[in-house]
Formats: sequence, C-alpha cells, structure tokens
Amino acid sequence: MLGHVSFGVKDLARAGVFYDAVLLPLGWIRLWDDPKGLGYGRPGEGEKLNLFPHADARPPGPGFHLAFDAPDQASVDAFHAAALAAGGTDRGAPGLRRAYSPTYYAAFVMDPDGHRLEAVHQ
Repeated sequence: MLGHVSFGVKDLARAGVFYDAVLLPLGWIRLWDDPKGLGYGRPGEGEKLNLFPHADARPPGPGFHLAFDAPDQASVDAFHAAALAAGGTDRGAPGLRRAYSPTYYAAFVMDPDGHRLEAVHQ
C-alpha cells in the first residue's frame, strides 16, 4: 500500500541511535546512511522509513502514529524496552489491547523528536 514514510528529525545522529535500537527487534535495519538522511527496512526489501535532518522538524499532529508489524510478542517487548533505553518516552507498555481485538498485542512509544510509534503483533 505505502511505498515509504519519511520523517524530519532535528538530530540525525540521535535519531539513528534510537531507530537502530528500536527497529532491530522487528527485523528492520539501517539500509542506507549518508549526511542527508537514513533509510530503514527489512534486508532485501528496500527502505520503508526514511529520516532526514531538518532544524525545524516537528512530528505530525494529533491522531497520527506509525505502527510497525512485529513478528511476535517478544519483539513488541524488545521494541518497547529498546525505545526507553534509547531516549524514547513510554506511551503504553506492552500488552494485549482487547478493545482492538483479542489478539492485538502492542506497545506505544514516542521517539526523541516526538513521533508517536507502535509495535504490534496480531
């Protein structure tokens, strides 16, 4: 459905440390890296998330968040722990969200720039 998503970040190096850590448990890696940006995705599949430095970067407004598919519940747990260790903010600890569905296991965080992120296994 989507080709990729791009975020502006204030500090590219800081964002790289954060996204390297939180995306690894989900099977994503840094696919490209240069002073103008970073690209993340699964090996061999091309980038799905790009980060570009912008001094006035701001996250999208209320109602927006980016959800990543997780291969299992342990990956959701690891995503959440990595996010907090790398400077992210907790927005919802890992657990079942039965209001969404009986098998919706998710965690919610905010990156250092304020982008709202989710890892979910269903």
